[in-house]
Amino acid sequence: MKRTAQAVWNGSLKEGEGKLTTQSKVLNDSPYCFNSRFGDGKATNPDELLAASHAGCFAMALSLILGKEGFTPDSLDVSSEVTMDADNLELTGSHLTLKARIPNIDQDTFRECANAAKDNCPVSKALAFKITMDAELQ
Repeated sequence: MKRTAQAVWNGSLKEGEGKLTTQSKVLNDSPYCFNSRFGDGKATNPDELLAASHAGCFAMALSLILGKEGFTPDSLDVSSEVTMDADNLELTGSHLTLKARIPNIDQDTFRECANAAKDNCPVSKALAFKITMDAELQ
């Protein structure tokens, strides 16, 4: 299985702008720019898209792992915070925050499943930086 996306950039780094399009067209000429990545601009950027990918992949992986253990979550609310060292232009980590509602699961099983998903979701495996997590069973 392969997925594609396209980026088009025009102009210099700080004054230029780009557009992102995904194969599904969910993003279709979606704008991105220097200010949306390094400032408070109101467009998307590669870092937030990576965070969305990590949160979504982790949630799906956790659902799979829970299902194998006989649990079906009512909800898995996941966020990912991707951090960039702007001085070195280096992504340094992703912190997952999970709030889960899973009927009849004990805390130890929940932690084991969440950690397995953190370590083994495909996006986590693809990332070369440190991944941390806070997980709360509600």
